[in-house]
Amino acid sequence: MAPASPPDLILASTSAYRRALLERLGVPFRGVAPEFDEEAFPRNGLSPRALAEALARGKADAVAAREPAAVVIGCDQLVSLDGRILGKPGDAARAADQLEAMSGRAHELITAMVVVAPGRRFEHTDVARLAMRPLGRAALERYVARDLPVDCAGSYKLERGGIALFERIESDDHTAITGLPLLALAGILAGLGFDAP
Repeated sequence: MAPASPPDLILASTSAYRRALLERLGVPFRGVAPEFDEEAFPRNGLSPRALAEALARGKADAVAAREPAAVVIGCDQLVSLDGRILGKPGDAARAADQLEAMSGRAHELITAMVVVAPGRRFEHTDVARLAMRPLGRAALERYVARDLPVDCAGSYKLERGGIALFERIESDDHTAITGLPLLALAGILAGLGFDAP
């Protein structure tokens, strides 16, 4: 008898970055926009890590409620600078402002992932610590014009020119920095019967 095929795999995200990362595992999946309002989510009293985890949970659960037989991956990412949350800047001026606030300082990039499968749930959070070089406003604006990181938490793209902003990066999984912790995810998917690798 042939082994049962694994369930549908759904990425609860429309992020091109997360989609490209998940494609690296070679597992068929589809992306679904979660019907989850991040802006309306109550944040009062939550630490940056707890907020990232709650948002990842909300995204995964929103899609899993519509697709109960599937395996759903939800993820959220934010930057914590001395406990202050920096999200996606949305425009070039705010991106330069965020980078200026981080210039010459260390911050945490928190990536929370939740995988919901029928009868099972997995949660993983990666916290990277990044130290930015001291840089003036002109250099930061030049970088923003080059990479346009307006849709990235913290206003940088390490996979592109943003690497030049930093003097030190401490992370257990560099793919988490880009948006999806593949080291943890590959193990979870393999345990759920997916061929990864």
